[in-house]
Amino acid sequence: MLISVQALRAAAAWLVVFHHFMQVFFNFNAHTVTGYLLSTRGQVGVDVFFIVSGFVIYLSSANKRPNSPRFMLERVVRIAPAYWLFTLLTAAIIYYNASVMPPYGLDAGALLKSLLFIPTQNPAHFGYYPILPVGWTLNFEMMFYLLFALSLLAGKKYRGFITAGLVIAVSGWAAQTTWISTFYAQPVIYEFLLGMALAFAFQRNWLPALHGKWLLLPVAITVASLATILCFDDQSPYRLFTWGIPAVMLVASFITMEPLFKHQRWLKHLGDWSYSVYLVHVIILWSGAQLLHQQLGFSPRQTLLVCLPIILLLSWGSFTFIEIGLSRLLKQLLGLSSAAGKSTTVPKQAIETKSAR
Repeated sequence: MLISVQALRAAAAWLVVFHHFMQVFFNFNAHTVTGYLLSTRGQVGVDVFFIVSGFVIYLSSANKRPNSPRFMLERVVRIAPAYWLFTLLTAAIIYYNASVMPPYGLDAGALLKSLLFIPTQNPAHFGYYPILPVGWTLNFEMMFYLLFALSLLAGKKYRGFITAGLVIAVSGWAAQTTWISTFYAQPVIYEFLLGMALAFAFQRNWLPALHGKWLLLPVAITVASLATILCFDDQSPYRLFTWGIPAVMLVASFITMEPLFKHQRWLKHLGDWSYSVYLVHVIILWSGAQLLHQQLGFSPRQTLLVCLPIILLLSWGSFTFIEIGLSRLLKQLLGLSSAAGKSTTVPKQAIETKSAR
């Protein structure tokens, strides 16, 4: 497992946390430079997530011949339980005390579609967001997993091309029809393909680990990528180019700097917990705003300081007992514990599938 990629996943998750802090407490009306950047650039963490997902899924199956239904079932078992739990918790909060999360809405149909990863208009009418709004990214994830699973029916030599063709067909054509949601027409879905291309390059050792003075190159690329991202806000109609391309260059540069990260095990743990951080943080921020800020008079920053360790602790618990513990139990019950099909030797640099989100 590449610690550099784990570090990026952790950074992306916490960037989204601070982005939503600006939403919960300031409605994105920033009065400082930092607040403005978090409000208008914080969503780029999602772009990093999508690229890393494409990278990990492609690389982890590159030297295997997995079964398509089994692959999809394993992805659902790995991703869905934590999402379902926090979706139901969000629904319960809205049902019993809607003032805790005032912008959110709830109805039975939207809740069912949310649990099934079907894009739907949020009952509060602020867009195609599930009951737990951050779950909109998981709708893209599950679509990508489904299309990648279909590509597994062909030889491994053609998986990348078939997946790319299916993504283009869904986003460029099917999403314009009446039988699939226009939600999938968003170009952000192509960032999974950027991640797959990055895995293709990594597999062929086109992204070697760099040392010494050669590290200046990825450092320069990192700085240039971040500078490009900062030049464009979330309203840019060309997000795939203004954030997607710089984000994939950022991931590539971090991969080549792996020697700087490989002994930082704490970054691996933060990366492991990043999916749960992503799911749980909005619940904690809204609850903190209601209890600490509104009722007890804490300032937004004081509330944030209380919320951050709670998010971290709950994310550790969610990862340990739900993402790993419950998923392992479900795999045993479903007979998924044994090796999925005959496989060839996986290269040392391959990343474990479990790190995908």
